[in-house]
Amino acid sequence: MASSPMASSTQSPRPNLAFRQLRGPRSPGEFAAAVRRAAREIGERVSCDARYVGRVEAGEIRCPNYAYERVFLHMFPGRTLADLGFAPRAQVRGRGARADAKAPPVPAVIRPHGPHRPSTTDRPSATDRSNTTDRSSTTNKPHTTIQLYESHPSGSDPRACDPYAIQTHEESDVQRRAFMTGSTAAVATASLAPIGLALGGPAEAAARRGRRIGEAEADAVEEAVRKIRLLDDRHGADGLYRRAAAPLRTAYTLLDAGTTRQSASDRLHACAGELAISVGWLAHDSGRFDDARSHYAEALATARVAGDPGLEAHAFCNTAFLARDAGRPREAVRAAQAGTHAARHGGSHRLLSLLALREAGGWAGLGDRVGCEQSLARAHALFQRGASDADPEWMSFYGPAELEGLEAQCWSALGDWERAARHARRAAATASAQTPQFTRNIALYTAELADDLARAGRPDEAATAGLRVLALLDEVQSSRIQSMLAATARVLLPHRRASGVGGFLERHGALPRAV
Repeated sequence: MASSPMASSTQSPRPNLAFRQLRGPRSPGEFAAAVRRAAREIGERVSCDARYVGRVEAGEIRCPNYAYERVFLHMFPGRTLADLGFAPRAQVRGRGARADAKAPPVPAVIRPHGPHRPSTTDRPSATDRSNTTDRSSTTNKPHTTIQLYESHPSGSDPRACDPYAIQTHEESDVQRRAFMTGSTAAVATASLAPIGLALGGPAEAAARRGRRIGEAEADAVEEAVRKIRLLDDRHGADGLYRRAAAPLRTAYTLLDAGTTRQSASDRLHACAGELAISVGWLAHDSGRFDDARSHYAEALATARVAGDPGLEAHAFCNTAFLARDAGRPREAVRAAQAGTHAARHGGSHRLLSLLALREAGGWAGLGDRVGCEQSLARAHALFQRGASDADPEWMSFYGPAELEGLEAQCWSALGDWERAARHARRAAATASAQTPQFTRNIALYTAELADDLARAGRPDEAATAGLRVLALLDEVQSSRIQSMLAATARVLLPHRRASGVGGFLERHGALPRAV
């Protein structure tokens, strides 16, 4: 396939900072070699060199041709062209480009570390707000409003290049009235209800008498955390993320209202932080990396305010995982090490083991095999010390299957596909036997196995594993898993005549596409 880049427009180029960030410490030549290797993996041919990389980073190539697009999306699964700093194709060529010739270019947005704070350029215009309601007029408390980002198909709207375009969400009449009257218990009753939880009894009495928040409200937030984790274990994140945002807003509204006792305040801080991490994970698993980063930063800030090292370790643990998936392996290493520092006196060997695995994933992303192997050895040694009463409740997912699954991801990142496949196979088998209720994790491990087998040159086995994942997608909604399957399908495409591969590709091609 032709590999010549698409001609850039006559507009003055703006540097593509997002693409430069993804290149990381590699030189343009090293990155170009990685692009060519990735192209061979999916049967594409591109003549990428350091000059092409330089042109992309300088903004001269505003949108790649279709061959480069497939390669880039294969290299960075779960991302869109917009995430890579490119403009929508309709802006660059054809009628859409001519219609937009006088419009200013849309720069790539690199989100700062920490919670997102929308600027005036982030906000929709007056015409864009015709179908949304800005809740900022009903409350001035910044932590009671969480910005949500939602994917939009690219092609016609310049802002469609950003899959996380800011969108405000209209609340129910009951919730709006609760915010306007300032009754925090009433807010809790309204916004915890979508998760199947409502505050009754003491909370309703608090709403009537206007008294301060106590243990009953902390119990409700704690139950919301458990409910969200249970639903995620079974069904994945995609259908759950927006529903989970309401209880999170409630939790921080309750914190702002004040509590009757210090013990209730401590519990509420811990529960609100855990809830922020849970919602962040739902964002992470459904491909909303900016949202996830914001929620994790919010949890970390809550942990620091409350002086809670356990919550801090959890926030750093998830931040490390997100950084690895987002293509920031060095940040993953640093976050995992910070989490280990926070957890060092907690007495949980399992938590330290998981943090060692997060660090191993970072080293693998950096291509540091020695650092990865050392962290893996530490993770196994700590895991073998067994469970204890000091293990946090949120770590219920971390057992032998997860250990094998995370190690498989490390070897996959290092390009050792056979070794990765062995660990992924063990993970899927162990999860099916020991934790069949964790449907999402079974699908995840099996998707990892399918991809590793495909890249190891075993297309028939990869197709069989892929079909098992497809059978679970009626129960599991996870953009992460779907992205992995899509990558596997691209690798298997040249082997469509192999036994079982055609059937897998046909069934995968029939999946409904997210809009």
